[in-house]
Amino acid sequence: MKTAQSMESAALLPILQRFRVPRDAVLVVHSAIGSLSRQGFRADAMIEALLEHVADGSLFMPTMTWRTVTVAHPFWDEMTTPSHTGVLTEIFRTRYAVSRSIHPTHSVAGWGPAAPLLLSRHHVESTPVSSNSPYGLMRDYDAYVLMIGVGLECCTAIHLPEETVNVALYVKPPEEIELYQCRDRHGVVHAVHMRRHPRLDRDFPQFSHPLAARGLLETGVIKGCPYSIVALRDLLRHVFAALIENPRATLRQPTDRRAGEMEKAVAHFSDQER
Repeated sequence: MKTAQSMESAALLPILQRFRVPRDAVLVVHSAIGSLSRQGFRADAMIEALLEHVADGSLFMPTMTWRTVTVAHPFWDEMTTPSHTGVLTEIFRTRYAVSRSIHPTHSVAGWGPAAPLLLSRHHVESTPVSSNSPYGLMRDYDAYVLMIGVGLECCTAIHLPEETVNVALYVKPPEEIELYQCRDRHGVVHAVHMRRHPRLDRDFPQFSHPLAARGLLETGVIKGCPYSIVALRDLLRHVFAALIENPRATLRQPTDRRAGEMEKAVAHFSDQER
C-alpha cells in the first residue's frame, strides 16, 4: 500500500519539480518557518521532503553564528555551536548534516556527496564568502537556492560577487582582521583569521524583479508563507553584471538610477540565459 504524502512533501515537492530542479542538484535552503510551524508543518518532515527530491544530490543550509561568535567570545565548535539562522537549520545541522564548513560566522551545513568538497575550504581565506567558501565552490555545480519565509535579503551567496568585485567596500579593512579558534568534528582546532562585513544599507531584493521578469526566479506562497527559488548561476550572473556596471550596486540607491543600471547590466547577459 502506498504511504500517504505528508503535507510538507505536498507543499515543497511541486515547487522543486515545477522549477525543474534535478534530483542530483545542489540545493541551498534559507528559511524562516515560524508561520508554517504554527499551521502544523514539522521541520523534520520539511527536511525529509527536500532530501527526497535531491536524493541523488546534496542539500545545504546556512548555520550562521556571527551574532554569538565574536571578538569577545572567539571560539566556535563544529558540533556544539548552534546556528542562529532558524529552527530548520539547527535541526538539519544536528540530525541530518554530514559536515559543516569551518567558519566562525558564516558556516554552512551539508548532506550528500558534494558536501565534503564544498564545505572543505571555507576557513582558508579571510573573508566570509570568498571563492573558497561553499557558495564560491558551488559555481561549478548545478545549484539552486530555495528561500522559504525569507527573500533575497537573506541570500548569503550575493556576498560572493560583492567580495569579488569590491572587497574594499564590502569587507572590513585588513587592519581590522580578527582571530578565531574553530574546532572541527575531529577535535582539530583551526586558527581562522576573518574580516567581517561592515554594516551597510544593502538592497538584495532589487534583483528579484529582473530575474522574475525573465522567468529565472519563481515566487509564490505556501499556506500564506512566501517562497522564491532561483538557479544560483542565474542569480550570480545578474549580481556580477550589476556590480561590474556599478561597484556599489547591492546598496540601496535612488530608484531611477538603480533601475537604469540594473536594466543595462541584465540586458548585457540576457542572450546567455536559459
